[in-house]
Amino acid sequence: MSLPDLIEIVPLDKPVRAEITVPGSKSITNRALILAALAGGETILTGALWSEDTQIMVECLQELGFMVNVEPDPNETCNRTITVYGDGGRVPPGGTELQPMELFVGNAGTAARFLAALVCLGKGVYRLHGVPRMHERPQAALFKALRELGYRVDSPNDKLPAMIFGGDEFSSSRSRGDETQTSKRDQSLLTSAPTNQRSCTVSIEESSQFASALLLCAKIAGWQVKVTGENAEESPYVAMTSKLIEAFPQHGGKFQIEPDASSGSYFWAAGTEQFSEWTCDKTEKEEVVYSIPQVTVRGWPNSDWQIDAKFREWMSRFAFESICCGHYTAKFLEEKAGLNWMENPVAVEKQDWERVATSRQTDLGDSIMTAVVLAPFAVLPAKFTDLGRLRVQETERVVALRTELTKCGAKVEEEGDTLTVYPSKLHGAEIETYNDHRMAMCFAILGLKVPGIRIKNPACVKKTFPNFFQKLAAPPPNGLGAEIWEIKNDQRVRKLSGEDLFAD
Repeated sequence: MSLPDLIEIVPLDKPVRAEITVPGSKSITNRALILAALAGGETILTGALWSEDTQIMVECLQELGFMVNVEPDPNETCNRTITVYGDGGRVPPGGTELQPMELFVGNAGTAARFLAALVCLGKGVYRLHGVPRMHERPQAALFKALRELGYRVDSPNDKLPAMIFGGDEFSSSRSRGDETQTSKRDQSLLTSAPTNQRSCTVSIEESSQFASALLLCAKIAGWQVKVTGENAEESPYVAMTSKLIEAFPQHGGKFQIEPDASSGSYFWAAGTEQFSEWTCDKTEKEEVVYSIPQVTVRGWPNSDWQIDAKFREWMSRFAFESICCGHYTAKFLEEKAGLNWMENPVAVEKQDWERVATSRQTDLGDSIMTAVVLAPFAVLPAKFTDLGRLRVQETERVVALRTELTKCGAKVEEEGDTLTVYPSKLHGAEIETYNDHRMAMCFAILGLKVPGIRIKNPACVKKTFPNFFQKLAAPPPNGLGAEIWEIKNDQRVRKLSGEDLFAD
C-alpha cells in the first residue's frame, strides 16, 4: 500500500512528549555528492538523505559513470550511507551532439544546477531534462556564466531541456600525457587552483544554486566566480557551499551529513504550547482540547551551515512577541491594556508594539513557509518579507500559501514579495499541495492544531522526507501519535499506519 490521494490529519487530544529523528539535509547531501565525485578516491557519506531529490543525483552520477554504492542507515529509514569513488576531478565522457548522454533531473533544482556545471568538466555532450515544472524554473544566470567560462550551452529559452558541451583546452590538456604525470597533476588540482584561471559573474537574484553550482567545481576547474545579486555576499546557501568546500575531505575519507533543519522545522512547530480557544472552531458535540505536543528534534544542527537551524530560535522570539501559546500575551493585552485584540487587532497595532517581521533573505530559508502557516495563531499581524525566491521553486509558493491559508479562514494580504498574516480563527479545508512537498508538510502540521485539515497528494513529500507522515503517526517518543485517515467520497474510510504512510 502507499499514501492515498487525500488524507485527513486529526488534531492531537492529549499531551505528547516526543524526540523526533529527521533525515539528513538535502542541501548538504547533494552538495557533498558533487564534491565526493570530484574528490580523489573513496568518500563515505554518512547520514545522507535518501529521498527523490538525492536519489536523482545519485542516479545521474551513476549514469555519468561514477561508481556509487548505497547502504541502509540503521538509525534513520530515510538516510543512507553512500560511498562515492572519485577520480581526482575527472568526469566521465558524455555522448555526441546527435546522441547526447541523457540526464533526467526530475524537479530537483540542486541536481539540475549542480550537474550543469559538473558535466562541463567532462568531454562530449550531455542533455539535462526534467519534469515540466523543472523546465519552467530559471537557469539563465547559470547558463550565462558557463558561456562566459567558454562552454557551449544550447537552450532555446535558457531553461531546461539543455544541451551542454563539456571540455575545453584546459580539460583536454589534463587528458594528455602518461598516467603518472596526469595523476600528479590531478592531485595538485585538489590543493591549489591552476594558474590559467578563467572568470565569470553569476547573479543569485533568482537562485543561489547558480553560484553554488559553480563554486563546487571552481577549484578543480580553475574558475574564478564573482557572485552578484541580492545579498550576494551574505546569501546563506552560498555561504553553506563555501563552508562545505573547506570542510570536505578532498582526497577521500568520511563525511557526516547534518539532519535537515528545514524538515525539523515542522516538528518544532508542532511542539508549540497549548493555543487559546479562539484559534479553532469547536465541534457541537464535544469540546476539543488543543494540547499540542512538546517536541524536540534529535541531533539539531549546531553548526551555522543551514539557515533553517535558526528556526528554533525564531520560534522562541515569535512565541515571546506574538504567538498565543500563548494566552499570556492575550491576557496582558486585555487586562493591562484594556484592548480586545481579537476583535480589533488594528487597535493593538496602534499601541506602537513592533510587528513581527521575518525575512526570507536573512532570517529563515525554506522554513519560512512553516512560520507563515503558524502566523494566524499570533496576537499581532506578522509580516514575511523578501519572498521572491519562493515564487520560482517547486510551485509559486507565495500565491500557494496565501490561497490555502485563506481557505482555512486566515486573513492574508500579499503586497509585492511580502505576505502579512493576521490573527485569525481557523477551520478545516481541503489543501491543494501543488505537488510541493513543503506545502504538504506545512499544512499537515496545521492539521495537528485545526480540525478538518485534509491534504491532497500527500505523497509529494517523497521529494525530501518520504517517511514524514510515518513520523506524525508513530507512537511517542519517536513520533507524535497522530491519527491520519484516508478520505474517499468526503468520508473517512481507513485509518492509516505503517507502510501505508510511506511516500514512494
